[in-house]
Amino acid sequence: MNAQATLYERLGGYDAIAAVAANLLGRLRSDSQLGRFWAHRGDDGIEREKQLLINFLCASAGGPMIYTGRNMTVAHKGMRISASDWERFISHLKDTLAHFSAPAAEQNDVLAFVESTKGEIVEC
Repeated sequence: MNAQATLYERLGGYDAIAAVAANLLGRLRSDSQLGRFWAHRGDDGIEREKQLLINFLCASAGGPMIYTGRNMTVAHKGMRISASDWERFISHLKDTLAHFSAPAAEQNDVLAFVESTKGEIVEC
């Protein structure tokens, strides 16, 4: 891949990012601490959220998807996401990227743009 390739391209495009999102969401939902955020959600709502996550990741990585969801502050306001919740989320993200054998540079780039949202998401 050339030096000008976007992170989206380097990660493998839409299908690869969708697989990462599905794996990550499964990990988060089954986590004893984080599962509470999905405990009372219907399947349709979870599928919509997964698609928003895919679109967010694709758009943030320089892909052609358009993220039409709310900004991170509005989307997470009132959820009482703690610093501990955030650290568990990041741990699951790292595990997911490792599961798919994402190269170190791409893992670091994904973590950098996800970490840049922490101030908009963590409330307590």
